[in-house]
Amino acid sequence: MLPRGADTHEQDDEDMPKQKTHKGTAKRVRVTGTGKLMREQANNQHKFEHKSSRRKRRLEKDQVLSPADTKTLKKLLGI
Repeated sequence: MLPRGADTHEQDDEDMPKQKTHKGTAKRVRVTGTGKLMREQANNQHKFEHKSSRRKRRLEKDQVLSPADTKTLKKLLGI
């Protein structure tokens, strides 16, 4: 039996508090196999009747996130 007040989790102290994944970012961004971050394009949710077919096809494709934003979002994702 351990004495009262003895710390049973000495190893866990250095790992706390854990970094939480920002769920809003996780839903909007995906990571490729090479580590790049991909995002969906804006203007691709509704009101398609006045957009041209060419524009709708172009908006379907995911975009690589800019290098300026990558560092911040990788921190939010815990990468």
